[in-house]
Order: sequence, then structure tokens, then C-alpha cells
Amino acid sequence: MMTRRQKIIKLLEERDYSVSELALMLEMRGRGSKKIILEDLKVIANIVKREGKVLLIQPAQCRKCGFVFKAEIKSPGKCPKCRSEWIEEPRFKIELR
Repeated sequence: MMTRRQKIIKLLEERDYSVSELALMLEMRGRGSKKIILEDLKVIANIVKREGKVLLIQPAQCRKCGFVFKAEIKSPGKCPKCRSEWIEEPRFKIELR
């Protein structure tokens, strides 16, 4: 039986996923599911680092004005440039260094 974090690592080694896609793949529903996955991703970044791998982050982007956020493990709520909430989620992938 694999833990949730092991499942996330396995999925991210295959291709890139957003937090919402990971929640669907892991059949997690509810208000806190994205928050739990974001916390897991922070831990996973350290785990894969010890294994000689790296967690790549494609940063979030505003769909309205195109503003690109910092590449970090969190989901922004509003665009600081145009105040839009129409945000493309960051995507994550694990690769060898």
C-alpha cells in the first residue's frame, strides 16, 4: 500500500500535473484537499532532492493579462496586476537532475 505522498511522487515522475489534477487523481474532495496536496508538495520537494531529483514548477499565470507569478509551491488567488481571479494553476513535475 502506497502512501499519498508516494502516489504523488509516482504521478509527477510520469508527467506534469496541477494541484487540482492531483486531487482528482487521488480522489480527494473537499475544501482542504488542495491545501493538503500543497503541503505534501513542499515535503516531496525535500524528499526528491535527497534522491538526486528535482521538483520542477511551471509558475501560475493570469489568464486575463498574462502576468506570470513566481515559481513557488502555492496557488495564488488574485492577479496583482489586473486583480483578476482567472488564474492558471502552477504545474509540477519531478525529473532527474
